[in-house]
Amino acid sequence: MLEMPKKIGATASAVREAARTSVDESATTQTRPKRRTFRPEYKLRILREADAALASGIERAFGELLRREGLYSSHIVNWRKLRATGELEALTRKRGPVARKNPLTDEVARLERENARLQKELHKATTIIDVQKKVAGLLGETLATPTEEDFLRGAANSGRKRR
Repeated sequence: MLEMPKKIGATASAVREAARTSVDESATTQTRPKRRTFRPEYKLRILREADAALASGIERAFGELLRREGLYSSHIVNWRKLRATGELEALTRKRGPVARKNPLTDEVARLERENARLQKELHKATTIIDVQKKVAGLLGETLATPTEEDFLRGAANSGRKRR
């Protein structure tokens, strides 16, 4: 019969103590592995390659694909189901709300262009009036002050198109 050492408990505690002191603190804190995520484009590419590997008839081509990419056959099964229901193609489209064009955007842009054009015309007209005043002052002539009728006639004439 075998004889067991009498101090078994002491030996186990010594082993535990040695293991505890030999491992540093950073190694004892476990971090959870991050779950891999696959983009829809990648899934579709792998499905095309898997279908081609199976259709080629080459023995073990499908397994080599899985090993090369680090995938499981369950990935392919699930992705095929998604592709069959059309969910995989739907994921390749951009996410978010569909951009809707504001109906007033074109009108605002047109009015801003017209405003800029009228500002330039006003600046030209103001410059011409200033020059006319200076010329009239040099010649010694006084200009008549425009009346309200002149303004109304000017507004009616400004509606005509110029060439």
